[in-house]
Amino acid sequence: MNKKDIHEFFNRMRAANPDPKSDLEWTNAYTLLVAVTLSAQATDIGVNKATKELFKIVDTPQKMLNLGLDGLKSHIKTIGLYNTKAKNVIAMAQILIDDHQGEVPEDMDALIKLPGVGRKTANVVLNEYFKHPTMAVDTHIFRVSNRTGLAKGKNVDQVEHALLKVVPPEFALHAHHWLILHGRYTCKARKPECNQCLAHDLCAYKDKTAQT
Repeated sequence: MNKKDIHEFFNRMRAANPDPKSDLEWTNAYTLLVAVTLSAQATDIGVNKATKELFKIVDTPQKMLNLGLDGLKSHIKTIGLYNTKAKNVIAMAQILIDDHQGEVPEDMDALIKLPGVGRKTANVVLNEYFKHPTMAVDTHIFRVSNRTGLAKGKNVDQVEHALLKVVPPEFALHAHHWLILHGRYTCKARKPECNQCLAHDLCAYKDKTAQT
């Protein structure tokens, strides 16, 4: 896409969904961090089911430590890789207390040092809670960016850096949400619903499933 098409792409996304939200349910920075950490290789729906009761009793790192490893496992055992994730969340809670006064740091370097937190998770927290114009590139964004010609890259880091360069500042805060939702519900992996796409005419994808 050229600069004009990219602006129009996000302009249409904004018109259709002015204030996009994550599908994950959370109540504060800490529960958001936990939810995103648990969502790796799991669906948001599955995470929400597991954390519905958990977040009623745990919304701080200290409460997580009070719950303990076995208590946490009992809440998240329906989520894939729950044993490893539970260990990471408990270790994370201890570090937040020891090094950050129990608060979630508003800093990429500090976030990615936490157990179970990679760059994508950190970007989600920085964007969703702290309102930084970050690009949390997941499989949906990677696919949409490459397929449409919006921002091509061979890996998620390349796509992240490309998006940061091409997304107009006025759309930067919500861009990653629009792209995730577009990839999840319209520009699907196996069979994109091109006839439902708001940007069908702007897209560079050669194998569109329908003409509009």
